[in-house]
Amino acid sequence: MSLHDDASRVHEGERLRRWRMVLGGSDADDAEGTGIRLEGDDRQMDAALSALYDAPPTSAPRGRGAKRTGGLAGSAPNVARWLGDIRRYFPSGVVQVMQRDAIERLDLQRMLLEPEMLEAVEPDIHLVTTLLALQHLLPDTTRATARLVVGKVVAQLHDRLAQPTLQAVRGALARSARTRRPRHGDIDWDRTIRVNLANYQPALKTVIPEKLVGYSRRATALRREVIIAIDQSGSMSDSVVYASVFGAALASVRSLQTRLVAFDTNVIDLTEHMHDPVDLLFGIQLGGGTDINRAMAHCQTLITRPSDTVLVLISDLHEGTPGGDFVARIGAMARSGVTCVALLALSDEGAPAFDRGAAGALAELGVPAFACTPSAFPDLIAAAINHRDLGDWAGEQGLVTRP
Repeated sequence: MSLHDDASRVHEGERLRRWRMVLGGSDADDAEGTGIRLEGDDRQMDAALSALYDAPPTSAPRGRGAKRTGGLAGSAPNVARWLGDIRRYFPSGVVQVMQRDAIERLDLQRMLLEPEMLEAVEPDIHLVTTLLALQHLLPDTTRATARLVVGKVVAQLHDRLAQPTLQAVRGALARSARTRRPRHGDIDWDRTIRVNLANYQPALKTVIPEKLVGYSRRATALRREVIIAIDQSGSMSDSVVYASVFGAALASVRSLQTRLVAFDTNVIDLTEHMHDPVDLLFGIQLGGGTDINRAMAHCQTLITRPSDTVLVLISDLHEGTPGGDFVARIGAMARSGVTCVALLALSDEGAPAFDRGAAGALAELGVPAFACTPSAFPDLIAAAINHRDLGDWAGEQGLVTRP
C-alpha cells in the first residue's frame, strides 16, 4: 500500500466520522449508514448533542408509542453532568449556543433557579437577559449567584467597550472645544504649526502663524448632555444590557451630563444607578408593554440646552399604547436643536424587526433610524457630540439607515 493510498483512507475515515457526528441518532453505537462507530470523546460529544437536539421541545406532544429520546428535563444531576460535559468537549462559543438552545427547547429555566446549576453555566449576554427576565422569580439562595453571573458578563463587556467609548467621546469633546481665537496660554502649538505650514518663510526659517488653534476656557466645563432612552420590551433585551454598560462609561466623563431612562408603559429614570451597571440592570424589568410617547414626553422635560443635547432612543419603534405621537415629539426636539437618533437595535444579532412606518416618518423629519453594533456606538456618540449628520455617518460606517 502506498503512502498516498494510506493518506486517502485516513482522509475518508475522518470525513465519515464527521458525517456520523452530524447525523447523530438516539443510539450512540448506531453507525447510521456510515460504517463508523463512535468511541471515546466522540461518543460523549454525540451523547451531549443527542440529549439536547434529539429530544423534542417540551411543548411538543408525547403520545403513546413516541420514540424514546435523550433529554435533560428529568433530573437536576443529569443537567449538572450535561453542563460539565459540554464545557469539556466544546469551545466556549458553542457552549453558550447549546445552553441557550437548552433553555428555549427543553424549558430548563428552572435550572437557573438553583445556585448549583447557575454556577455551572457558561455566562454570556443571553444568560444575563434570561436572568433579568426571571429576576422576580429568583429565590434568595440564587439571587446572589445571579448577581455574580451578571457582574462577570458586565465586567467583560466593560473591559471591551468602555475604553474605546471614553477615547472617542473625550476626543470629540476636545474637538468641540477648539477655537480659532485662543488666549496665548491656550494655544495648541502642534496643530497651529500644522495648519500654517503653507506660510513657512525660508528666509526667516520659521512659520508665520496666520491662524491660531487652541482650546476654549470652557474645556473643563459641562459641554454636552446625553439622554439614552431604552425600550425594555423583551425584544430589546441585548440592547438593554449594552446600553447599560455604555451609560456607565459615559457617566464617568465629567464634561458630559448623562441620563439613562428605561421605559415600557411606565418610565423610570435610572441615572443614579449608572455607577453600578449590575444594580442598573436589576432595576430594569424586561418585557411588558411599550409607551414610547410617554417616554419621549419625559425626555422633553430633561432638556435644558437643546443645541448641546444628544437624544439616543433605543427601540424597535413598535408603539404599544394608542393615542400618542412619539414621532411628533422627537421631531419637535430635533427642530429645537437636539441631535436625535433612533437605534433599532444595539447588538451584534443582525437585522432587527422594527416598525418601518415609524422609521420612515422619523427619517422624513431628519432623524435617522438604524441598527448599531456595540463596536460602532462610541463613534456614533462622538459624531453626535460634534453635530455631524448621523445619517451620513451611518452610511460611511456601512450601517443601513432606514427610510
